[in-house]
Amino acid sequence: MAKASTETPLMQQHKAIKQRYPDAILLFRVGDFYETFGDDAVKASSVLGITLTKRNNGDENSSQLAGFPHHALDTYLHKLVKAGYRVAICDQLENPKEAKGIVKRGVTELVTPGIATNDKLLEHNSNNFLAALHFTEDQLGVAFLDISTGEFFVAEGNAEYMDKLLQSLKPAEVIFQRSYQKQFKELFGSKFYTYTMESWLFEEAFATESLLKHFQTHSLKGYGVDNMHSAIVAAGAILYYLKETEHPNLQHITAIQRMEKEDYLWMDKFTIRNLELLSTGANEGNSLLKTIDNTVSPMGARMLKRWTVLPLKDIGKINERLDAVAFFILQADLRKQLAIAIKTCGDIERLVSKLPLKKINPREVLQLAKGLQQVAMIKQQLSQSNNDYLKRLADALNPCHFIVEKIINEINEAPPIAVNKGSVIKTGVNTELDELRNIASGGKEYVIGIQQREAEATGISSLKIGFNNVFGYYLEVTNIHKNKVPNQWFRKQTLANAERYITPELKEYEEKITGAEDKILTIELALYDKLLLALQDYIAPIQVNGNVLAIVDCLLCFAENALQFNYKKPQLHDGLELHLVESRHPVIERNLQAGETYIANDIYLHPDAQQIIILTGPNMSGKSAILRQTALITLMAHMGSFVPADVAKIPLTDKIFTRVGASDNLSGGESTFMVEMNETASIINNISQRSLILLDEIGRGTSTYDGISIAWSIVEFLQSSPASPKTLFATHYHELNELEEKLPTVKNYHVTNKEVGNKIIFLRKLAPGGSTHSFGIHVAKMAGMPPKLIARANHILKQLEDSRDSVDSEQSIDESAHSPQSTVHRKTTIAHSVPLGRLGGAVKNLEAPQMQLSIFDAHSETFSDIRNALNAIDINRLTPVEALLKLQAIKEMVKA
Repeated sequence: MAKASTETPLMQQHKAIKQRYPDAILLFRVGDFYETFGDDAVKASSVLGITLTKRNNGDENSSQLAGFPHHALDTYLHKLVKAGYRVAICDQLENPKEAKGIVKRGVTELVTPGIATNDKLLEHNSNNFLAALHFTEDQLGVAFLDISTGEFFVAEGNAEYMDKLLQSLKPAEVIFQRSYQKQFKELFGSKFYTYTMESWLFEEAFATESLLKHFQTHSLKGYGVDNMHSAIVAAGAILYYLKETEHPNLQHITAIQRMEKEDYLWMDKFTIRNLELLSTGANEGNSLLKTIDNTVSPMGARMLKRWTVLPLKDIGKINERLDAVAFFILQADLRKQLAIAIKTCGDIERLVSKLPLKKINPREVLQLAKGLQQVAMIKQQLSQSNNDYLKRLADALNPCHFIVEKIINEINEAPPIAVNKGSVIKTGVNTELDELRNIASGGKEYVIGIQQREAEATGISSLKIGFNNVFGYYLEVTNIHKNKVPNQWFRKQTLANAERYITPELKEYEEKITGAEDKILTIELALYDKLLLALQDYIAPIQVNGNVLAIVDCLLCFAENALQFNYKKPQLHDGLELHLVESRHPVIERNLQAGETYIANDIYLHPDAQQIIILTGPNMSGKSAILRQTALITLMAHMGSFVPADVAKIPLTDKIFTRVGASDNLSGGESTFMVEMNETASIINNISQRSLILLDEIGRGTSTYDGISIAWSIVEFLQSSPASPKTLFATHYHELNELEEKLPTVKNYHVTNKEVGNKIIFLRKLAPGGSTHSFGIHVAKMAGMPPKLIARANHILKQLEDSRDSVDSEQSIDESAHSPQSTVHRKTTIAHSVPLGRLGGAVKNLEAPQMQLSIFDAHSETFSDIRNALNAIDINRLTPVEALLKLQAIKEMVKA
């Protein structure tokens, strides 16, 4: 109590408000500054780079202090939120001049990473989603809301589906029940910014009531979500969270949309990452989205991003997009006109979403009107097309003529950025406003008249009238003429060489002008608020306009890409044949060095004839590129885009799976091989007849024997599966080429190369048949390895190959065996296929080749014993310790 009594009223007020927002940095408005105190000040000074000082009210009450000017709020708020902090903005709720006692203050907004409306906090080409997850025993519900656009999506399903959505839509913040923190981290990792809430808030009855109250409906059937119980709970939690963070004005959230897993081509998070759809993991890397995004509006850019991760699976809707793109390709003038018009519209979605929050400034209101004027032109152009889909889009557009006319008639052509700066409303809108403006604007002439009259009456030729904020209008007389000043003038200020006076007439006029300016601002604010209120009725149709313009923008983008980069219209069909002629990788071909051309390739896959392609070839020859381009072309076709191929017959595909490249997840306790197996297991367990599977170097994360065995069995499993998924399998294990002879729908292909002297040229062309050499040492040489190291590597390789040939000539293998192990023994040897750590004496002897013992001589009694010992070993059941013991025993036999 003693401590509280020593606190100033201001600090007591701060403490009371801070207790309501303990987990947020409180920006406390004091005069022209936002101040932070205590721990908040320490955090703010660190993030913002502002000075940290100490406020002393006695030793007991000293407190850390850091602040910044109120006009710099946008800049500093952006930095705090990007640093991952929740920020409560506490403003003065009354005029300090009129306040009795301490100024009333309160939090007007709580800003978090997922709730951002400030332009500086948002990326124009990406949604800023707030997500809510609801955990139940059998499934999860999720809701995504972008408060800056009003888009509201819900979905439900298993953890894998939720993970895919979270990875695809990348919410800035995720909220969920506090009791599920462990489960969330186990399922979705720790990369998301999260906030937890009490479990009682995640109740269906409470959520349903919140949604019905918000949408002012009797049921949710109209939105098609009434049976999505888990998703409804998640959506209700979002609405509650918005109210709790001081965001009660949500009129721009006009609808809620369901996201059905069955509506979209499925790609798990590994595929989205491996195909580098949204990012490459490198700052300057070129993703698919970055490559194909030539949209002209923020709405189009955000929609294209969603189309990329959620391609359509409905062949009718896909063909609608493709036909529209084909139409635009033939209409050069129309494309240009529409692109200019859409670009002129600006970000309609985000502008209209500022209306309920009353954060839209006069220039933005005028921009909204100009955008709607362009909508009228776009509607007319699309309605005249002979494409049914574009005509339907035209019908959905609403130019909102009445409100456009009202804005144009009432807002000045060049309004200020802030309404309180004045000169927002046009002349002729309000009679009283015009009269007051005449008084204010006529003041200069009236004041000059007073100056001339007084100068003539007093004979003071140098008399001047001035104005300042302290005294208002005044008459300034130099000291030379002081004796001419009339008695009815009142002296107000003495300067070094002059005196300043006021007169009753001057004071009366000043009050009249000052009163006029205050009234002008009051009337302008009232008229502007009335205009914003009228605009509220147009939120829903303007949002529909934004959505339609985004679709048209994406279709125009596809048309421009097709023309500029020679993309062709894909033929989607209900069959199972995938046939690409002269196909190219859309990203690589756009980033080639000047003068280079991309080597195109044909791909054919069909469950009955060529279901699985085993693709071999040298390192760096382009195997991975061929795999990726097959998937990307399939994906682009399902987006409704033309594709980089001369002919593309693409079957309707329900899932694309990729396992490309190797990477450790050491922070998660997983090795390269574990990551590889997790991703491969996800593929094997989810295949269907319409799946496309791309596997690159499966099994290389473990020993050669294990790797070949796993890769072999995966091919056998996919080939014998009733689903018969179309598969491209790139590998360094040339032993897999033998599968072509054993499995009827497995075919071998290789990427060609040409050896010139001691060099290799990669031709990057696909050809039938398997490859037998990986040219790893050539690649090492190209990478700049020292010549001495390369020479030694070639020497060791020759010895290992000689050793292999020696053992191959001695060993008898059962040719009829179908197991991968038997093939491994037939085509490889310990020296060739097993890592060097297991080569024992053979590898040991490589270190001194001139003294190499002839232990592999067929006539050697020692070798006979070793061979018998090796043949008796079951490698599949051999533990590492047992292997070492066996190796030691063989070593002793050699010594003997």
